[in-house]
Amino acid sequence: MRRWSFVSILVLVVSLAAALAAQSTTKSNTTAPAKSSSLRTVDGQPDLQGVWDFRTVTPMERPSELGNKEVFSDQEAEEFAVKKVQESNVDNLRGKTASGASNGQTTTQDVSLAYNEFWFDRGNKVVGTKRTSLVVDPPDGKIPALTPEAKKRLDAERIARERPAEGPEDRSVGERCIMGFNSGPPMVPAAYNQNMQIFQTAGHVVVLNEMVHNARIIPLDNRPYSNIRQWAGMSRGHWEGNTLVVDTRNFSGVTAFRGSSANLHLIERFTRVDKDTLLYEFTAEDPTTWTRKWTAQIPMVRNPQPIYEYACHEGNYGMEGILSAARAAEREAAKARTKSGR
Repeated sequence: MRRWSFVSILVLVVSLAAALAAQSTTKSNTTAPAKSSSLRTVDGQPDLQGVWDFRTVTPMERPSELGNKEVFSDQEAEEFAVKKVQESNVDNLRGKTASGASNGQTTTQDVSLAYNEFWFDRGNKVVGTKRTSLVVDPPDGKIPALTPEAKKRLDAERIARERPAEGPEDRSVGERCIMGFNSGPPMVPAAYNQNMQIFQTAGHVVVLNEMVHNARIIPLDNRPYSNIRQWAGMSRGHWEGNTLVVDTRNFSGVTAFRGSSANLHLIERFTRVDKDTLLYEFTAEDPTTWTRKWTAQIPMVRNPQPIYEYACHEGNYGMEGILSAARAAEREAAKARTKSGR
């Protein structure tokens, strides 16, 4: 039988007291209304800082079977969430997983059970507003139709993806660990690593994404845009009341969002609704891709945990094999031409 010394008992009592105090504090933090002063920075601006979680099973577009239904009831939201989680589990058992293609479209690939539910972190609830889609405009909850120009461009990209890769440019920027498939901008829910962190100073806001640890440094001083195109575009921010508005343009066409071109113009809005909720909204406009601009909303939830480095390197290792195979195929083709006398 184990003997308890006075010191051991004292340590146990102190530990239990600390745990109860922490539990009491946690409960009070999640139920008590936040004071407005606690949601302001030292500069007097709305405090958006912290780690924000944007996991959800709410789809980007409203499922056709829901018709014109914009918002779930509480029971409907719970039933829809259970159904979506079950569907994703079945897909994993079949060895299928959703991944973002280079043009931002969602594709399904058989990966021979390389990924199972352990690796995914999609979330298991609909967004807090209980909307049936993340798209709020158009009212039908659907992304507008592609223009004829966009269809031709995406068809050409699809054909290029279907042939063996001849160079690194033939692989997606996500696979090459350049940009994350959900880091944006805009930021949209996907398979995992669905957290972002905001830092603020008087003159800048920084948006740090967990996926591929991309950090966007957004100046707030009305500086002009340059003509340099960047992977994540060029962002400028300003305050409209309690909302941070971020205007981003000058994208690289390679980092397309759902088929967008380098002409994408993105407006993001960040609003602290309460101490545990950040409403994220974006409006995407690209006349060379969609027939009209469209808007989506994602209520993000405060995450008390820190963000850890996402050290993406899979594509860098795989690229050697992909390119060496392409060079081998070229050598074989050259030998065949030599033998045929061409």
